Formats: sequence, C-alpha cells, structure tokens
Amino acid sequence: MNDCPEINKRIKEIAEYYTNGVISRLADSIKVKQQTLNRLFVIDKRTGNYPTATTETIQAISEMYENINLQWLLNGHGAMFKDQQMDVPAIRTDTQQGIPLIPISAMAGFGEGDMAVLEYECERFIIPTFKDAEFLIQVKGDSMYPKYSSGDIVACKKLSLDTFFQWNKVYVLDTEQGALIKRVKNSGKEDTLLIVSDNPSYEPFELHRKHIRSVALVVGVVRIE
Repeated sequence: MNDCPEINKRIKEIAEYYTNGVISRLADSIKVKQQTLNRLFVIDKRTGNYPTATTETIQAISEMYENINLQWLLNGHGAMFKDQQMDVPAIRTDTQQGIPLIPISAMAGFGEGDMAVLEYECERFIIPTFKDAEFLIQVKGDSMYPKYSSGDIVACKKLSLDTFFQWNKVYVLDTEQGALIKRVKNSGKEDTLLIVSDNPSYEPFELHRKHIRSVALVVGVVRIE
C-alpha cells in the first residue's frame, strides 16, 4: 500500500483497531457498502491509482466512532483518539509532583520499591488529561509508526502480570529480551500473545506470558513536534 492515500491507510488502522482488520465488519458497523471500503485498498485499473475515501465514508466513520479524532482522520494531525489529544500542554516540574518520565529499562522495577528506580533523577510532568497514568516512557524506533513516532512520550498505567489483555490495545511489555511497546492480539494459543507492530515492515510474533516480567497499558501520548 505504498501509493495508497494516507487517509485510506488511516481507515485501515481504524479497521485494525475496531474490527481486527476485517473490512466487511467495519463496513457493516458504519452502514457503508463493503465494496465501497474494499475499493480503497485496490488500485483502480482504469486510472492506475487508488480511490480516495469519500466525504460520505469519512462522515459515517466519524458518526459511528465518536472518539476518533477527525483532524487525525482527515489530515494525520494529532493522535488517533480524542481522549489522547493534548488540549493543554504538559507542564514540567522539578518537584515530586507529576508523572515521572522513566528510562524504558526501569519499567520492571517501577512501583515495586526497586531502589535502582527510586534513585533515578526522573523528570516529572503534570498532565491533567492522564489522571490514571503512573509513569511516562519515550518511544524509540519506528515499529509503531504511524500511531507513535520515535521521540513521542507515552503515558502508562501498570497492570498485574495476570491481567486480562484487551485485544488490539497497545501495551508496554518488559520481557526477557527487553522492553517492547506493541499492540497485543489473540494468538489463538493458551497463554500466548500475538505481538504486532503498526509499521508493516515489522513481522508479528508470538510471546508466551511466562516471558513477560511486567505489563503496562498505554493510556495516551504526548507528541513532540
């Protein structure tokens, strides 16, 4: 889909999130003909180009999925969801107030009383939007692009190891191979997760729960311009 219009790619991302990538289910949910959506991802032989999503399709998505940020859908500006948008800037503070920005390598010990973590001179940020966030981590690399770019700061809420995963949500997983910021899906196997990148250049892989040392749910993002 290298030549596919960016807005079509974002519609595909919406399908990945809400209907596990099944276009027919997305079409049914927004009451648009399946053929209309399917055409967005197939080159029109008459023109040699991909069709662009119509105003009617965009409006149908916006009305059905009210949490989708319309500016993101139309132009790629901001975060995918309205509740991830920063209406107020993050305020840096030098006190113990605010959410700590920790090294991703420190995630496993955070909140467990690990002195190695407590001794970090963490920067802290007051971000009223993220009331449930316990710590911040900076994204490295492009495996989750376009949802998250390298340098973005994600807000995280730590969960127990026996947590019930919400399929297709993004988590920070501390594993034996290092920390990962990935989307988690059902692998179809007991105690095994399918770990997926939003960047199609990265292949999905399976991860057994026993290899996970700690888990956090990504609850929002601060985009650094």
